[in-house]
Amino acid sequence: MNSKERVLRALKKKEGYPDRIPIQFDLCKQLTDEFAREIGIKPDYASSYYEDLTYRISANEIRTKLGSDVVVVGGTVAKDYVPGIIKDDITRNEFGMYMKPTPLYVEVVKCPLDNAETVEDIENYQFPNPYAPGRFEKAKRDMEKYGKDFFVIGDVEITIFELAWHLTGLEKYLLGMMCEEPWIEKLNDKVEEWSTAIALQLVKAGVDAIWLGEDLGSQTSTLISPEIWRNLFKPRHKRIIEKLKHENPNIIIIMHSDGAVAPLIDDFIEIGVDVYNPIQPNVAGSDPQELKNKYGDRICFFGGIDQQSLLPSGDIGKICEEIRQRIQILGKDRGYLLAPAHILQADVSTKTVKEMIKAAIKYGNY
Repeated sequence: MNSKERVLRALKKKEGYPDRIPIQFDLCKQLTDEFAREIGIKPDYASSYYEDLTYRISANEIRTKLGSDVVVVGGTVAKDYVPGIIKDDITRNEFGMYMKPTPLYVEVVKCPLDNAETVEDIENYQFPNPYAPGRFEKAKRDMEKYGKDFFVIGDVEITIFELAWHLTGLEKYLLGMMCEEPWIEKLNDKVEEWSTAIALQLVKAGVDAIWLGEDLGSQTSTLISPEIWRNLFKPRHKRIIEKLKHENPNIIIIMHSDGAVAPLIDDFIEIGVDVYNPIQPNVAGSDPQELKNKYGDRICFFGGIDQQSLLPSGDIGKICEEIRQRIQILGKDRGYLLAPAHILQADVSTKTVKEMIKAAIKYGNY
């Protein structure tokens, strides 16, 4: 059984049980470079149109060699695009955001719409061309190489809410939203149009799943009330999903949100989401048994392994036990793709990553 069939069976899109629980993981640049040296493979980096998605869609050869059943692809910067140099290590991306690298992420230090006040201001702002030449060259190469044997996810995270506030700044966006300023709807319209175009091109290219979403939760609650999400964002996600499933009725929809977003899971199911990610441990509403009991017959799960404290600890015994428990609970009767709840950071050793993969295979047999 190859990896693609393993994932399709696990996510209940093909009849029968897989031979084992499938595995997926993402690696930060430091881990990617370390494994590249260890395995002897040059990292194949793909520069995403939004920098923090870069490592989701990079180094598929390294990850599959290590044991991932999944390949992740996505849109990159346009062909021949060169980030503008602002000062020192600060660059300007295609959206006009000023980006500064940190030890873990790339942060937006200036937003292109931080002074927007009117609908006209939003109308005058030029989004990057989602159809620009070269935007999907890397995705298509990876799909040609891996698509027959591995499950391919098209990444369109930061779909609406998160991309919108990165263009204005979070405080400005939330205030504008709460005050019902007209420019908010116009901005959301343009962001939805951008994300729909990116997602549709990935579906047409032949990916098996589309990974939508944004971080909507803190450790204790949603960042905005469920009612606001239902009124302002749920209809937009529903429209996107309907368009994707019209293009390919078999496309699998993954919805991502870090944090305590359990109050939205029924809504995700209602609008056509097939898989909920990342089941972040240690936040309100993320007890695996409760989630499986309540939603296991209506939605599949993807993630669940604690990356905040457990994996960085390097405690192999505890890591193996958590993996065993997640498989026993979330993997029962299928419906589970095992993964860390976040991209693996430099505070996780390569040894721990390899032990995590070994444990997933050891305990994952049906």
